[in-house]
Amino acid sequence: MKNYVYTFLVAISSLLIIGGCQEDDNSFGDIITPENLNIVAEIVGKDATHPDGDGSGLVNFTATASNSLNYKYIFSDGSSQSVQSGKYQKRFNITGVNTYQVTVLASGTGGVSSSKTIDVTVRSDFSDPDALQKLTGGSTKKWYWAAAEAGHLGVGPNNDNPAQNSSPIWYAAAPFEKANSPESSCLYDNELTFIKDGNSLKYTLNNQGKTFFNVAFNSVVGATSTSDGCYAYNTSGTKNVLLGPSDSILTTTNPTATRGTTMTFSDGGFMGYYIGQSKYEILSITDNRMVVRVVMGNDNSIAWYHIFTTSPPSQGGNFTNLVWQDEFNVDGAPDASKWVLETGRGPGNDGWGNQEAQYYTTSSNNVSISGGTLKITAIKENFNGAAYTSARLKTQGKFDFKYGKVVMRAKLPSGGGTWPALWMLGSNITSVPWPDCGEIDIMEHVGNQQNKIFSTLHYPGHSGGNGVSGNTINATVSSAFHEYSMVWTDTAIKFYIDNVQFHSFTNTGSLPFNQNFFLLLNFAMGGNFGGAIDPNFTQSTYEIDYVKVYQ
Repeated sequence: MKNYVYTFLVAISSLLIIGGCQEDDNSFGDIITPENLNIVAEIVGKDATHPDGDGSGLVNFTATASNSLNYKYIFSDGSSQSVQSGKYQKRFNITGVNTYQVTVLASGTGGVSSSKTIDVTVRSDFSDPDALQKLTGGSTKKWYWAAAEAGHLGVGPNNDNPAQNSSPIWYAAAPFEKANSPESSCLYDNELTFIKDGNSLKYTLNNQGKTFFNVAFNSVVGATSTSDGCYAYNTSGTKNVLLGPSDSILTTTNPTATRGTTMTFSDGGFMGYYIGQSKYEILSITDNRMVVRVVMGNDNSIAWYHIFTTSPPSQGGNFTNLVWQDEFNVDGAPDASKWVLETGRGPGNDGWGNQEAQYYTTSSNNVSISGGTLKITAIKENFNGAAYTSARLKTQGKFDFKYGKVVMRAKLPSGGGTWPALWMLGSNITSVPWPDCGEIDIMEHVGNQQNKIFSTLHYPGHSGGNGVSGNTINATVSSAFHEYSMVWTDTAIKFYIDNVQFHSFTNTGSLPFNQNFFLLLNFAMGGNFGGAIDPNFTQSTYEIDYVKVYQ
């Protein structure tokens, strides 16, 4: 987003400064310091039975001083407010009986001021158990940016105009807008977790190592860029979250636009986009969608809007028609109507062109279905001149497709030299040689880089190690099942693990990725990419729960 909001504010400030310099002889008159500053705090509902108020948290303040032109209240909860009359009603949000420090600055002529501080003890009985339930599901719930929804990140004015103060009229992000630039794509990596701990609410933010910063706060990470950007930032640790009543301008000017509940995060906690704020107003919340509003700016004139959902961001949302699948629910050999089992060491007997060390077989020791999963096992054994056996499956001649979403749930093997993969080849490979036919590697893993997952594209000029590749780190690829997926359109090919995107490729009409492709599953050993094989390796299994294709 262009920073026109801040440019506008700076421009106005500059005009004021220039205008203020037109006359050299500025006279303030007599400089008089306010005297006899007094603060009266009236706790709403206070009586002999309720010494700390009626539980609303409301306190009516009146400040008076002789020769004062303006009063500024500064509260120990981090808020402040300037009022000319000296009268101000404040709602304290922290549940229970709490004592707050209240400082008033009385300003006189010539910029001089006097101050006074008092303590106020007040009770707030606010609670919103329904919001607590929806945020946490009664235990723990994860939330993500609603990237597919227009306006999931937006900004507008914070003013007393009901037609303007509840929506992002200045800027609203288009669906997946931030995914198109490395300066902002980290936003969609956010995983916000709300946890119910007794009657308390806790929160963690997993930003995958990087946070999307508003340009006004780039100095927090030492950045000098003049635009928003993604920067390394530590968001680890559990924050406490206090639910309280809203005291925003919406509650009086547009009450139907807000739930009236705020979330205040401890220790600088925030909801993914860094704007230096820790207090968010819930506008609406259901079991799977939440809209929040947060006010910022030196004069609180700006309101940001965030929309979250319980579904991880995925640009494959339009591909919902399941056109092909194998859930491996029938014990025995792979379904021959869906898969072809390839054997040998490749057409040139050269390790499938990669100097791989295995011989592919149809033996049940190497490939079989049991307990609801397909198991491809590489075994250290001498067979037909190879030192290892394994298996390779393909859908060539049985199923191919153009554009869609491929999803595989699998647990990967381990061991130096192991090389499992889910990938695709252009169906015209019988007449157009590789790499001209195109290759899409949806998931590749090598045991010599145990925690790393690769996705790569090969095409003319990008064979072998020159493929266009991306990778991500996951510490449990061989100990737990994960979902590996690809979304393929005529303009982009995107790769995900557990619905979190880690690689994107721009597709164009000049590339071979605009024709039918077929699927392959295999478990290789060694070779150009697999690398050196651990001499102690005996066997390991690539276990696949399902493979599905949507269009």
